Amino acid sequence: MEVMKGVDLKKYMGLWYEIARIKSKFQPKDGVNTRTIYTLRKDGETMNVLNETWTPNGKRGSIEGIAYKSDPKSVEAKLKIKFMVPPFMPVFPVFGDYWILHLDDNYHYALIGQPSRNSLWILCRENRLDEEIYKMLVKKAADEGYDTRKVCKTYHTEPPP
Repeated sequence: MEVMKGVDLKKYMGLWYEIARIKSKFQPKDGVNTRTIYTLRKDGETMNVLNETWTPNGKRGSIEGIAYKSDPKSVEAKLKIKFMVPPFMPVFPVFGDYWILHLDDNYHYALIGQPSRNSLWILCRENRLDEEIYKMLVKKAADEGYDTRKVCKTYHTEPPP
């Protein structure tokens, strides 16, 4: 699987909206307005992760984690994320792969995957993405071996919460 190289983590920080995904067992099935906020930690190599989603009736759910490079010496954008679950009373860590498969030059949209090809996310700095770009990202996912029939778009309200 081809992974981006030389990603500038400082540029990657900030708010990203989930445009579409292959549903993950760790995400609510009816989540709307899903987004993630990344903030770089003082060491400049790890980042805080805040995932937020809302139910259709407006209840917010969130989970926090920490992301770091799988191999600090590699230039590939292969990250690991550690979440403590359950989020309201952390008991045990859950680790996941977070590979940046595609990122545009302006850090405006991204395709995120995992080596298992069971989870996939299309992210954007806005809560909507041009349909042609969306189709291009879905095609990239298919080219990498993902079952893109499982990709579902995330609903977003206007304005976002």
